[in-house]
Amino acid sequence: MRVLNTQQMRDADRRTTEDIGLPASVLMENAGRQVVAAMESTFDSLSSMRVTVLCGRGNNGGDGFVVARTLMDRDVTTTVVLVGQSSQVTGEARTNLDVLRALEVDVIEIADAGAWELHGSGILDADLIIDALVGTGLRAPLSGLMQTVVEDVNACATPVLSIDLPSGLSADSPEPIGPVVDAAVTVTLAAPKLALVLPPGETVAGSLIVADIGIPAVVIGALDGPWVELLTRTSMRALMQPRAQDSHKGDYGHVLVIAGSPGKTGAAALAGIGALRSGAGRVTIATPAGCVALVSALGAEFMTLALPEGDDGCVAPEAIDEVLAFDADVIAVGPGLGRTPGVGTFVRALFEHCTVPLVMDADAIVAFAGDADALVAREGAEVILTPHPGEFATLLGLPIDHVQAQRLTLAREFAASHHVHLILKGHRTIVATPEGRSFINSTGNAGMATAGAGDVLTGAVAAWAGQLLDVEGACKLAVYLHGLAGDLAEADEGDVGMIAGDIADRLGDAALELTARRKKALPAST
Repeated sequence: MRVLNTQQMRDADRRTTEDIGLPASVLMENAGRQVVAAMESTFDSLSSMRVTVLCGRGNNGGDGFVVARTLMDRDVTTTVVLVGQSSQVTGEARTNLDVLRALEVDVIEIADAGAWELHGSGILDADLIIDALVGTGLRAPLSGLMQTVVEDVNACATPVLSIDLPSGLSADSPEPIGPVVDAAVTVTLAAPKLALVLPPGETVAGSLIVADIGIPAVVIGALDGPWVELLTRTSMRALMQPRAQDSHKGDYGHVLVIAGSPGKTGAAALAGIGALRSGAGRVTIATPAGCVALVSALGAEFMTLALPEGDDGCVAPEAIDEVLAFDADVIAVGPGLGRTPGVGTFVRALFEHCTVPLVMDADAIVAFAGDADALVAREGAEVILTPHPGEFATLLGLPIDHVQAQRLTLAREFAASHHVHLILKGHRTIVATPEGRSFINSTGNAGMATAGAGDVLTGAVAAWAGQLLDVEGACKLAVYLHGLAGDLAEADEGDVGMIAGDIADRLGDAALELTARRKKALPAST
């Protein structure tokens, strides 16, 4: 599901009306009716609620006028408020305001602060407030009367449903630029907006519902500008194809996981289990010779490969020859590997000479700290980086706060300039591609902020890269299923008690949940 910015949404509206021929009046009517449909599915007691619809002067207010009329048609007690002067309302919004007046609906006009002071408390005395003040047309922080209204709405205890965006939030940035309505539900029109799917903007949007208002998918798909997409159940399900009944382990890839060092053998095992639980046909964990016994004891299903080690017990640079000669379909490197000079030399050699898809995580990424320009994939190489924000900040030499504030932009720019696929982990994990596309994950929870969760993801990414021809698809599916497994684990363990092994254990359940495939009970024998 594509995520749009302000200009893209305007272009989508314009192309639909001018090129497709669907009138703007129809889009506004559809928007209002879809919002009411969302209200009916969200609030069981809507028919008995008292609803106040706060409308601005623009198209967002016009949507609100349609909502008010539709609610009244359903005999819902509705108060309609225009924040501004009716003389300032134009276009389709004016048409729908005039329709209300022709139906002899009392529209309360709040033209100034004095009028709001007089009527505001009564207006907000409702069971539900519809925020139709400002949509994607916002160009500057709310101020004056509009700011006062928003602040008073936030101060009251009444739940708010916002149309398209919580008023005051820009469609171009998740960072609020001024006062913003704190919504319980946002019904966004045609497509999600950036501020609704990334923090901190998403925190004021509440539950997100995307309403189809009639803009064709082909129009949204052809829009110019950045390609940002939200990973959804529908799109991810399409990537998972049923396995043939006569398939064998060789069909699903041999993953080599290069991981572990003294005291960090668990990271290697978690990556290996993550790969196995994600469907890899075979998994071998290559680890320093002194760690093999411990790693082997942590899992019966994966094989091990003893690598030459240095005096520090970490993998030695000369291990590169053995790794490159190993017959693997995918290589994952980094979890618990260590940050010694010898490890750095080994990782750089692997990056330079690896001829199969290479997944780099944790210590393998930090090996390039301060020298990110050396991490440019050569032509034809398929490289996937999976840093958490701290590792990405170390790689770029930037403060972590800066990275967190610019996650999408930095990930997209790095992936494109370095010709790699980048998975920037964290809340709303981002997948960025060498072609400039970026994807925002919709699964996962705070309980996944636990040691080892990223190691499980590394194995999952490698496993799907071994099963899918498309590296981009492997990144997206692994991230989505990893988050979904975390959601299943959180439901059982809670966000405090969850550990990485819980996530790994539920990767299979996540795949079943995504595909809605469960084994049917066999008929009773006769």
